[in-house]
Amino acid sequence: MEEMAEELNGHGQKIGPALLGWTKRSLPTETPMTGRYCRLEKFDPARHVAELYAAFTEAPDGRDWTYMPAGPFATQDEYFNYMLTASVKTDPLHHAILVDDKPVGSTALMRIDPDNGVMEVGHVSYSRRLQRTRAGSEAMFLLMRRAFDELGYRRYEWKCDSLNTPSRQAALRYGFQFEGIFRQAIVYKGRSRDTAWFSIIDRDWPVIRSAFEQWLSPENFDSQGKQLRSLTELRKV
Repeated sequence: MEEMAEELNGHGQKIGPALLGWTKRSLPTETPMTGRYCRLEKFDPARHVAELYAAFTEAPDGRDWTYMPAGPFATQDEYFNYMLTASVKTDPLHHAILVDDKPVGSTALMRIDPDNGVMEVGHVSYSRRLQRTRAGSEAMFLLMRRAFDELGYRRYEWKCDSLNTPSRQAALRYGFQFEGIFRQAIVYKGRSRDTAWFSIIDRDWPVIRSAFEQWLSPENFDSQGKQLRSLTELRKV
């Protein structure tokens, strides 16, 4: 992992580099984000819950909710009430992910810290319709683009249960760097959680953005929809 540059103060002590002209960043807006394959918009339970709940219930069991803070939900009303409470908050700021104008997943920007230019992506809930699709990857890219290009944030985080192997693999695929484990960081669903931390910082972003743009291009997929080059490969170009 690349080390942060060091400077010396007047006492000969090592300090981090000065951020000349740094100013507090803005909070994320609620305007939609539209890509080639999906659209993200602020979560509205009245508009999104029914179809999204139907998409979630296509899964054969509840394993997609094991590492989530809530769920699975036994009824649509239970899910509606949960999202009704969650969606009025501005942190986490929940978004629905739509493909062909139908909600197929949700996610949130959270732990938003404008003073330091840091935010986290979390509450990533993908139905089977969205998992392992171009739209699912593009949704993550659109949120990164908002953080770095639109708002000028310096750091973008991903955290998950350290035992959640698919989430850890997804973070690495998207270009996050693993930073370590916070032991016994959270209690949820009656369990203790060690939390794995990942991040992208602003100097990582140009390479990650270019890789996403190339990967999402229709030219990167054959006639059967199979990728020609992976995100990991494209970051090495």
